[in-house]
Amino acid sequence: MARRKRNQKKADETLVDIVEVRDSAQGFIDENQRLIFGALVALVLIVGGIFAYNNFYKKPRQAEAEEQIFRAQQQFERDSFALALSNPGGGYMGFLEIINNYGATPAGNSARYYAGISYLNLGKYQAAIDFLKQFKAKGEVMPIMKYGAMGDAYSELQDFDNAMKFYKKAANEAENDLLTPYYLKKVGLLHERNGNFAEAQKAYKEILEKYPDSPVGRDIEKYITRAEAKG
Repeated sequence: MARRKRNQKKADETLVDIVEVRDSAQGFIDENQRLIFGALVALVLIVGGIFAYNNFYKKPRQAEAEEQIFRAQQQFERDSFALALSNPGGGYMGFLEIINNYGATPAGNSARYYAGISYLNLGKYQAAIDFLKQFKAKGEVMPIMKYGAMGDAYSELQDFDNAMKFYKKAANEAENDLLTPYYLKKVGLLHERNGNFAEAQKAYKEILEKYPDSPVGRDIEKYITRAEAKG
């Protein structure tokens, strides 16, 4: 509403004689017909090109990618992460091949997340980070999952500064009754590891205050007590 008022005010301040504007505009059109016509043709071609790309290339590619990713997802759900990455069976592509062939599609983007989590479970932590970085997370949940998994990978690499950074990003990304307290607890545990017991208490108490009924919140008081004792 405020923006609309600012726009209206600007319009009022720059108001000029409507006849003058009309005559000026008509003169410009008369003098530049060829240029304007060329610009309109270019605009039509661009819009038409986008339409053709979306309907005759992008959508069919997405359909192909969805068909291909199905078997790899099945292997992923069975914890067969190596097979999911490269050889899910049945002549279907694994996540890596889907990324290479359909990387620009939503399914190809999802394959980057699956690949990152697969490498995380296989103990190949840098590869996990690389694929998770490339994954474009949307919505309220997937960014939390992405940052939390990156925190786990950095933690496994003993890079605790980056682990803390991404656990905090996961905890602060959105309010989620299940995931937010889970990653807040990891923030607290890392603070304890680093000897920052006051910060650990702060993270744990936030869980107790905001998420007492979550699975993490139900026993968080013992972590608060431990951090207080150490501090």
